[in-house]
Amino acid sequence: MMNKIEKAYADRDLVTLDALAEPTFRVLNKRNDFRSVLMLSCNNIKHLTKIEQLDADCIMLNLEDGVSKEDKHFALVLCAIFLTKHTECSKKLVVRVNALDDGGYEEITYLNQFMPDAIRVPKIKNKKEVDNVLALLNEEIELHLSIETSEAWHNLATLKGNLRVTTFYLGILDLFADMKLSQSLINLNNPTMLYMLSHFLITSKAMRVKPVSFVYQEFKNLDEFSLWIDLEKSMGYDAKGCISPDQVRLTNEKFVDEEDQIKRAQVIVKLFEMHRETGVTGFVDEEYGFIDEPIYKGALALLNIN
Repeated sequence: MMNKIEKAYADRDLVTLDALAEPTFRVLNKRNDFRSVLMLSCNNIKHLTKIEQLDADCIMLNLEDGVSKEDKHFALVLCAIFLTKHTECSKKLVVRVNALDDGGYEEITYLNQFMPDAIRVPKIKNKKEVDNVLALLNEEIELHLSIETSEAWHNLATLKGNLRVTTFYLGILDLFADMKLSQSLINLNNPTMLYMLSHFLITSKAMRVKPVSFVYQEFKNLDEFSLWIDLEKSMGYDAKGCISPDQVRLTNEKFVDEEDQIKRAQVIVKLFEMHRETGVTGFVDEEYGFIDEPIYKGALALLNIN
């Protein structure tokens, strides 16, 4: 199967790729306690094949930035193919489509049949656009929004409007550019940056929406990245966008709430052992998402139970 996919992509054979994308029922991951959100470009097959091995809690299957115009259709079909390869996944699989006026609506329509856990819409502006997406999106799929336009920032408190809107992402570079603010303001001690982080967090939390902090682009500067996480955690954040495995590792380490993790592990152990008695070793819990033997063993390890 992988050889066929790689050959079709290398040959720019969209017809063959499309035939390989067969809609399959997926058990949706409803977890909302993810910490690290790792970007994966959907035109990179090697990265897509490693989804299960990645440490990130949430994988952002990206169709927008980093995917050339010529590769957009191929990336969309590859995204669909790899969604069908993960009918049950302990990681939340979210697809970031292109802007609504740049193919986003069409991509959402296509992806409905492949059932990602969530769709993330960039460049959102207002509640009308949110309502349009909700009317189109399969009712089982969550809607996540990127806050990266001045209109979205102005309308932030009005953008939820529906329980399916569960997560906001702070797109700080695009937001600053749209507001004509210098990116030099993005530093740890700048009062404008601190205000924006605080406002985004409190407004999101007040609406019962999960706020995910911005992607730090200098992925080799882990020292400063670590300081950003320390600041954000002290403010109340529990999740951050990432673009490298090292960023994921630091995010997972620093955003751990040990008490919550222990409670979660205890519940997972009880649920798994209860289901195992009936012969079931893989199932979906409404609160804790997909649970199987590896998840169970991880909970045992956290609790130091042999």
